[in-house]
Amino acid sequence: MRIHHLNCGTDCPFGGAVFDGRSKGPFGRLVCHCLLIETDNSGLVLVDTGYGLKDVRDPFPRLSRPFAAMLNIRLREQETAIRQIEALGYSARDVRHILITHLDFDHAGGLEDFPEARVHLMGAELEAFHNRRHGFTGKNRYRPMQVDEVREWRTYDPQGEPWFGFQAVRQMEGLPPEILLIPLKGHTWGHAGVAVDTGSGWLMHAGDAYFYRGEVRSPERRCTPGLRAYQTMMEVDRASRLQNQQRLRELSIDPTAGVKMVCAHDVVELEAAQAGRPL
Repeated sequence: MRIHHLNCGTDCPFGGAVFDGRSKGPFGRLVCHCLLIETDNSGLVLVDTGYGLKDVRDPFPRLSRPFAAMLNIRLREQETAIRQIEALGYSARDVRHILITHLDFDHAGGLEDFPEARVHLMGAELEAFHNRRHGFTGKNRYRPMQVDEVREWRTYDPQGEPWFGFQAVRQMEGLPPEILLIPLKGHTWGHAGVAVDTGSGWLMHAGDAYFYRGEVRSPERRCTPGLRAYQTMMEVDRASRLQNQQRLRELSIDPTAGVKMVCAHDVVELEAAQAGRPL
């Protein structure tokens, strides 16, 4: 399988390095790191969608005004998943499956750009989307207008053989066995990661289970103040979030595991993955 690393959305919050750990000016840069997987028999598989065409063309109320202001979202049509996929010579119809780590507005905005795709996610996430939109965070993170045209959902509960000690969903409908959904509750009720067997090791897209490169690949957690605060604001189960993050950190430094790990929003990880450099 060939894997493309795409940035399907850019946020530039005020605070610079307080968020991304490297910006010199007043604004930081966060990305929406998505994966496009070319498979032999299942067509194209997209992991998360970032912001979509409708978000770019008519952002409100598809997006939350408070979150758009807080994150200083920069909506660009050329960054949408559909436009990047078309630039590779494919069409929306070629995307047959979408795996969603969770349904936050910056992960699900492009779902409607692929009307024929089957959307796979944890059952707890779709249930939370419909029934847990309470309070400031709940109302602003989940945006019904982004998904009301999705035709085909496939939801899952943890089942089958574990993956490196994590619960795993294997043999998802229509997907090759090399692609797994890994429940990582904490950031949302049904948050999950996606693990891909590349043939030379595993690639783990951890979604928002962590936000900053220093939270993995080292025994000690390092995170910028801005992203630490944002994770706390968005969490629904702190104990589960921190426990899963700790387990991911341990896995990332296990030399016998052969697991490469990326999250959804770290620009340095994205640049390294796109360039083929070590993470």
